[in-house]
Amino acid sequence: MPKQEKQISPSSGGIFRDVANQIKLILRLMGDQRVSPLLKLLPFGSLIYLLFPDLVVGPVDDALIIGLGTYIFVELCPPEVVEEHKEALQAVIPGQWTDVEDDEIDPEDIVDAEYTEK
Repeated sequence: MPKQEKQISPSSGGIFRDVANQIKLILRLMGDQRVSPLLKLLPFGSLIYLLFPDLVVGPVDDALIIGLGTYIFVELCPPEVVEEHKEALQAVIPGQWTDVEDDEIDPEDIVDAEYTEK
């Protein structure tokens, strides 16, 4: 039986969450010392192309160049480093802020303390 590779499927948060997670992944990989400095030039090249899109002559779509540059960057990074950062990004539990009414606060949960700075 062939060995199945572990793949992380995209979240069901929609395209904006997927793009945000991809940007976070690229930023984390850019800051990782285990990724080659030469490889880190790919996202910079994509950013430069974003700022000066007329560098490539022809009917090449700007989004295609930027997407291809970031895709190649992630694919060429060491797989174990990419998986480590993907797992760290997925470990963040999404939450929602809610207001608590005064009558919902249990007086036993309140800690009365003083703070002094040394």
